[in-house]
Amino acid sequence: MDALRITMVGHATVLIQAAGLNILTDPVWSERASPLRWAGPKRVNAPGIAFENLPPIDVLLISHNHYDHLDLATLKRLQAAHNPLMIMPLGNDHIVKKVIPEARILTGDWYEQQVIPPALSVTLTPAYHWSARGIFDRRMALWAGFWLNIRGQKLWFAGDTAYGDGALFPALHARYGAPDVAIIPIGAYEPRWFMAEQHVNPHEAVRIYKDIQARQAIGIHWGTFQLADEGILAPKKALGVALLAENCRPEWFRAASPGQVFQFGAS
Repeated sequence: MDALRITMVGHATVLIQAAGLNILTDPVWSERASPLRWAGPKRVNAPGIAFENLPPIDVLLISHNHYDHLDLATLKRLQAAHNPLMIMPLGNDHIVKKVIPEARILTGDWYEQQVIPPALSVTLTPAYHWSARGIFDRRMALWAGFWLNIRGQKLWFAGDTAYGDGALFPALHARYGAPDVAIIPIGAYEPRWFMAEQHVNPHEAVRIYKDIQARQAIGIHWGTFQLADEGILAPKKALGVALLAENCRPEWFRAASPGQVFQFGAS
């Protein structure tokens, strides 16, 4: 089994490396998660990998079209420097193609699989979320997570999701088995009366980790952009409390900080 290396860049951007492949999720190197350069949530820390220090990027995974996940300025830079294959849910390709007509894009519906020879398969998985870039396009493009199989290493990137009725996550386990690593959001969850239908809190993130029976989990979507009412570092502390409450060891589910590197498996 190939070794799996995951480096936290920031927010929902992680670099996944295995079987000679370099894969980026929801890449954002811009200073703001916003349609505007002068307003909107601003970075509180630098990306964990400087853009010019990236290895050759083979594949981009884009979960949905919110500005903190689909950043066209970053995609243009990646296209110019790396010409990666981009995989995204249905409808998001129209957004990207308007500004990057030469982009190589594969789209899919929930549960559809894309096979990238010789080592990678990517299956889009459902999430409890929504999409919009403006006022009139709500839910006009799909949102998803990604189930990756990289030469025997199974990884699940949850995308943005709420917990909902909880039925989705045991169903994913029943369908695909247990991932070796689950990458799960833990931030942007307060106030609950508003955020509960779109983002999990750390307690729900731990429930997802247990529902899908992952061997290890990494917490993302926190500590980079101030998107909700909880403190910028609150998700990490709350994750520790949630793990204790669920009798889980802290090393099983770690909140990832920019630049932090995780190694799994052995070659």
